Amino acid sequence: MSPGGLKKPILALNRIIGHSSAKNHITKPHIGNIAALDGDTRHDKQVRKAQERRVKEDERENERQHLLQRRKDEEDRAHETDPPEIAARYGTRVDDEMLDGRSDDEPIRTLAADPANDGRAVCFIARVHRVRPMSARLAFVVFRDCNELVQGVLAYREGQVSENFVRWAERITSEGFVRVEGMLQKPPEEIRGCSVNALEVRIDKMYLVVPVKEHLPVDVFTMDRVEEDPESHQREAMASTRVRVHNRLAYLRTPTAQSIFRIKAAICSIFRSVLEGHGFVEIHTAKLMPSATESGAEVFQVDYFGRTAFLAQSPQLNKQLAISADFGRVFEIGPVFRAENSNTHRHLTEYTGLDLEMALTHGEYHEALHVIDDLMKNIFRGVYTRCRREIDVVKTRFPHEDLVWLDKTPILTFREAIRLLNESGWADEQGRPASETQDLSTRAEIRLGEIIKEKYKTDYYIIDKFPASARPFYTHLDPDDPRFTNSFDIFIRGQEITTGGQRIHWPEELRKRMVQAGMEPSGLDEYLQGFEYGVLPHAGCGIGLERLLYLLLNLGDIRNASLFPRDPKSLQEHKSDDTEDIRLPHPEADTIRYAYAFEHGDQGSFTLPPVEKLIANYGDATNTSWLDDRYHVWRHEPTGAAIGYAEENGYALVMGNPLCDPRQYQPVIRAFLKHMRQQRDLRPLWLLVGPEVEQILGGKLGWRTLSCVAEERVPLNSTANGKVAKKERQAEDAGVTIHEHPIDGGPVPTDLRERCDRRIEEWKANRRRSRQKQVHITDIRPWIDMEHRRYLWAETKDGEVAAMCVLHRLSPANGYQIKFALDFPGSPTGTVEALISAAMQSLAKTGVKNVTFGAGALPEMVTGDNMDRVRARILSNTYQAIAQQLKLAQKSDFREKFGAWRDRVYICYPFMGLGVSGARTLIKFFEDEM
Repeated sequence: MSPGGLKKPILALNRIIGHSSAKNHITKPHIGNIAALDGDTRHDKQVRKAQERRVKEDERENERQHLLQRRKDEEDRAHETDPPEIAARYGTRVDDEMLDGRSDDEPIRTLAADPANDGRAVCFIARVHRVRPMSARLAFVVFRDCNELVQGVLAYREGQVSENFVRWAERITSEGFVRVEGMLQKPPEEIRGCSVNALEVRIDKMYLVVPVKEHLPVDVFTMDRVEEDPESHQREAMASTRVRVHNRLAYLRTPTAQSIFRIKAAICSIFRSVLEGHGFVEIHTAKLMPSATESGAEVFQVDYFGRTAFLAQSPQLNKQLAISADFGRVFEIGPVFRAENSNTHRHLTEYTGLDLEMALTHGEYHEALHVIDDLMKNIFRGVYTRCRREIDVVKTRFPHEDLVWLDKTPILTFREAIRLLNESGWADEQGRPASETQDLSTRAEIRLGEIIKEKYKTDYYIIDKFPASARPFYTHLDPDDPRFTNSFDIFIRGQEITTGGQRIHWPEELRKRMVQAGMEPSGLDEYLQGFEYGVLPHAGCGIGLERLLYLLLNLGDIRNASLFPRDPKSLQEHKSDDTEDIRLPHPEADTIRYAYAFEHGDQGSFTLPPVEKLIANYGDATNTSWLDDRYHVWRHEPTGAAIGYAEENGYALVMGNPLCDPRQYQPVIRAFLKHMRQQRDLRPLWLLVGPEVEQILGGKLGWRTLSCVAEERVPLNSTANGKVAKKERQAEDAGVTIHEHPIDGGPVPTDLRERCDRRIEEWKANRRRSRQKQVHITDIRPWIDMEHRRYLWAETKDGEVAAMCVLHRLSPANGYQIKFALDFPGSPTGTVEALISAAMQSLAKTGVKNVTFGAGALPEMVTGDNMDRVRARILSNTYQAIAQQLKLAQKSDFREKFGAWRDRVYICYPFMGLGVSGARTLIKFFEDEM
């Protein structure tokens, strides 16, 4: 493909993912040329190069520290040159007296919001959200006080504010606390970018009282920014839900999160006050239960002193016991646990339940329904009255319309709702209409909500008389039709927020329903006893607080409504340092042991682990390319870890996961990026990384991630398809024989190496004549690191080398890589297939479980984190066009014959860190190397 053929895709990528000038020139990235050195010589050379790099890095670090110290000294001298009356107005003051900084009972966010306070002197403490330098004599300091942003103006004033004062303020790290003295004043023009815009603070004095040494991985300002799509004009938050979850502290500091959780607190307050007004008593029930509350499928089991207990799925049983104990009406705000392995935007494994239960004085469950209906409408009215400002802040990041409800809530029976749904023409995925005796699917609920909104003009409604198949064992059956129950669901915006209804209060009926539900009544003796002692008819409901909040505010993902969300992926296991799940082939290159020795001052007993041994301990296919001289290998001295990258046009093309124990990924990656930023001045593009590293880069650091490449792995217990067997028979019929150099046979004989080298040169010449593109990340150099390689070759009946296969040892989990599989000119049909099949069989006999062909391009791109939908769609379409033009997936078709499956790896780059030159680099990488 000619360079001109890539012009349109490159320009498309530039519009989507970068803003750098299209005039930037990039040389053709060529990743190859392995030096023909044996392992020991190469290691000596690497050690020397590493030592030279460390000396240079130490020199750069010393120079950087010298510059920082010189800057500090200059600031100190400048501070000293200011007249004493000015110098006393600013600086770092870390002492308790300075923290006692407020002169007013009201916070600055409240004072600055009232225009009547114009001219009022203030003294307050707030966080520095960001500093915007305008000139040597002017800077705007944006203060953050809880959920509000207030603008401060620091301007040169003779005898009060000097240029040194302004320069000092400009260098304050965001998120530090400052004590400010000044005066509120009307701004000369409208304040943009701050939630408080009635008044601004004229800064007279400012002291840094709680400094922050380093910036957060994703700063609060970036976390709360939104982008507007130029085509759709829709605003979308820059930080994804995953970034918000993994950088929770930064997210919780944003004005948006502060507003969300203040609204959440208001809902709890209103819930409590309304129910207390109805005569309810607040209770707090046990969360350790002797049996599952509703069923055993979605319950967490815990060890309770050698016995089995369960985390409560709801306070339902204990609420009913409180009614049996004559509390009359009760409510609870407390945790609920659901062991549902569902990773959707609507599910949590732990959430806050708003539960209530009440005795029915008139014996009819609609009494409870009307109390709950009144409660919900009081919550809506209270939130929109008390939290109007917070709701408006949330709308800037999560756009939505205010909830619409009617004075008289529409109450439909389940059968009436199903009739409405079916009359609209709705059908499920199999084309079937909704059933009157089966629960509604989420898709059906949403469609029904649209129908009801159109017919009744409301977002809020109730569906009564749910089928018995959709309710737990304790729900009272409808006396007129036992297929249905005295229960209801309440909906907002087409989705259910609470389930309620009447409970069975006769013990015999309860036992019968328990057995039908597959539960053992003996496990709930205490519960049943409450009914045997007599209890009035009763009803109640349970509301998911996070679900209510997420639907009310259109938060997109329920995790945004939970302070510290818990889902099936939370609480990842952290193994102890002395845990060894897999025995490493080179214990002396164990980065955990090396780090321990380094930390305890015993690093002299360890040498820096050679990269070759690290690959055998921790590596995957991509890491083997680091043995090419084209790559720089950065070493992390505290752990002995290694990261390989190729330097190209101002970019660091980082390939593969770090070589170290996965528990060390995060500190190693942070140290490497700091090195790139401070000492190499390179923009990192991290290619072909696994999910763990992608989670750190995309989730923790807020990088954009995508996947259009996969490791093509073959489990050695799999069976190749019939096409391979046919090829093997053809090779056998042609007299092809397979040979393998013994593992313990020492170096490969010189005569064999010469025969293979001669055929490799013929292979290269043949490819040059046919103008076929290079297909390997590295050049063809089979004789390096022979300690970790295995060699097989095929010969014709005349003794000519017809094909060659080189296997490279990887980590125990990844097995071996088929580093090279070369089908030489003139080889009989089926030779290379027979050779690869023999190589796999040989590995399987020695206990190896996996082999990988290495990375292969995918026909389609999947976008990961931190890309808005429009950008992701355009980028995916652009890649698909490039993949088809360049036929990137051809190699994968060959590999699939051996049973290869695709294990996705990722491309990651920092926000605003790619640009057109980076896009060209990536395109050339896929064109030339894949």
